[in-house]
Amino acid sequence: MHASAKPVTYVDRSTYTLPMRNFSARETEWLLELDGIELASFWQRASAFLIDWIIVSVVFSAFAAAVAAGVVAHMHSHGKSMEDITHMVTTSGDGDQVDIAVHGPVKVKTYHMDEHSRTGEAIKLVFDVLVPVLYFGILLWRGKGRTPGKRLMSIRVVSLMHRHITFWHSVERALGYGAAALEGGFGFVQFFIHPYRRCAQDRLAETIVVTERGYQAMQHKLQHALIPDTNATLNAPE
Repeated sequence: MHASAKPVTYVDRSTYTLPMRNFSARETEWLLELDGIELASFWQRASAFLIDWIIVSVVFSAFAAAVAAGVVAHMHSHGKSMEDITHMVTTSGDGDQVDIAVHGPVKVKTYHMDEHSRTGEAIKLVFDVLVPVLYFGILLWRGKGRTPGKRLMSIRVVSLMHRHITFWHSVERALGYGAAALEGGFGFVQFFIHPYRRCAQDRLAETIVVTERGYQAMQHKLQHALIPDTNATLNAPE
């Protein structure tokens, strides 16, 4: 006697919630929609990355200058002369060494800070990790896959798992830049090895980078956009 076959259970995607008890291959539908889309070239991606890093450097430098100006103004309001303030930021030794110098009636602490000091390491951590992660994370998320650099180069990051880029998804991809760099740059070289031009950050975040021309052509081809317009959905007649 043959054992009776168990009924097949199908997952209703309209009632999809987290966590799931049954596997749903809904990503396959998204991949089919992306099938044939034009991928961004190396120079487009490299140029966009360079533009974004220039913006990061300028913004961080402006922020650091504003903080320094605020500190100087605060010290000046407390009776410190420009000569005293200048002396406080003059190199005097190694590491965290602090010397006491006397300029007239005022005792001034001379502090030398380098990248190996605790303050220097903190600033380096902010510039190398925190600022880039926030920049790429927030702007990629708010730009629906486009940072200012990618916008200028007419390219866009598209998820292979979701119809839209979430904030944590964007942060994960931003951290992928660090993973690519830690591999001695090999994470970026994977662009030339992977069949879909995916670097380490793409593989980590399950994304691809496409041209805006290809993305718009795909939107025109499909009945619905790859990234639904929330405002249009809310204003649509019932």
